[in-house]
Amino acid sequence: MESLLFIEDDDGIRLALTLALEDEGYSVREAANGSDGLTAFAQGGIDLVLLDLRLPDMSGFEVCRSLRSTSIVPIIIITAQTDTVDMVAGLEAGADDYVTKPVVPKELAARIRSLLRRVHLQDAPKPASASRFGDVELRREQGIVLKDGAEVNLTKTEFRLLCEFADHAGAVLSRDQLLERVWGYEYLGDSRLVDAHVRRLRLKIEDHPDDPKLIVTARGIGYRLIV
Repeated sequence: MESLLFIEDDDGIRLALTLALEDEGYSVREAANGSDGLTAFAQGGIDLVLLDLRLPDMSGFEVCRSLRSTSIVPIIIITAQTDTVDMVAGLEAGADDYVTKPVVPKELAARIRSLLRRVHLQDAPKPASASRFGDVELRREQGIVLKDGAEVNLTKTEFRLLCEFADHAGAVLSRDQLLERVWGYEYLGDSRLVDAHVRRLRLKIEDHPDDPKLIVTARGIGYRLIV
């Protein structure tokens, strides 16, 4: 049974979604604030984190950055429907995905399944291979990326995104294609999810992220990897 950590200060929301997710077959640990959430995570055994951005003791952004400093566990942030700025900031703090309030339990469960399925696929054994583009080396069999010989700390979603670009080097990939292939969403999603992850990936592998030479924008369509 996969274990989720749900960090949410609203008792009603936390209880309702915990019961719904347990009905979906997950084990759910609960925390009502950021510090308790970080303590619970440090105890180990968490496969995915659900994180509200509005917490009473510290911001969800701080919690997300703290988790990212030690782990690449998938993180789904929960934000108010009108908080576009917060959603983007949460993704750039290291989250893999987001849902908006009011949360629809079935949609949330589908996103959790998709992220965990992609994690398991990435963890499965792969044939030895390596890809190089500029001073970046992608070592799939080890699940690592090197830049100038030094390992780059990527989340699992960022790693999958880079692998997708490497598999289609030179070709333009639309945002919808990336949503389906990297996140596993078969419906049209919010392109901001892709854009935020591309920005984060550029910050880690580009010499000049504001003037990228590796992952370039195909205006109005998507992105492509230059090799």
